[in-house]
Amino acid sequence: MSVRKEYKKYPLDLKPNKAIGVQLPLGGDPLFKLSYTTEEQAVSNLKNLLLTRKGERPFQPNFGSDIYSLLFEQISADLEVSLTETLTDDINFWLPYILIDDITINLDEDYNKVEISLTVRVTENGANTQIIIFVTEQGSVSIV
Repeated sequence: MSVRKEYKKYPLDLKPNKAIGVQLPLGGDPLFKLSYTTEEQAVSNLKNLLLTRKGERPFQPNFGSDIYSLLFEQISADLEVSLTETLTDDINFWLPYILIDDITINLDEDYNKVEISLTVRVTENGANTQIIIFVTEQGSVSIV
């Protein structure tokens, strides 16, 4: 995989009353929940990366993850290895400022479900954040 040029900016969360982005998922009250810290925005960026299919974004066909392309693969140990590799590669390439502490994949063959749990942090001494991804037999992907 090629190396992407990284641009470093100073943290934008120095002013506590100034929003720096919009959190995902959209909806609820208020419709557009704003993020006021760099860590909140980084987690939102990670959710955006995971929910975007490769080839879906105009002019950046490699942006996104391969979770959707692995939906209809047979549930096996190979699927677990493929998911771990693709998640690690995509996050390290597109969001190098997010550090992956743990990836846990639970495969449920009886109900055709996959649960992916990511434990990540934004800085070396930052707090851990856990993101859980559910893939169901209907082919839907949801993030908690």
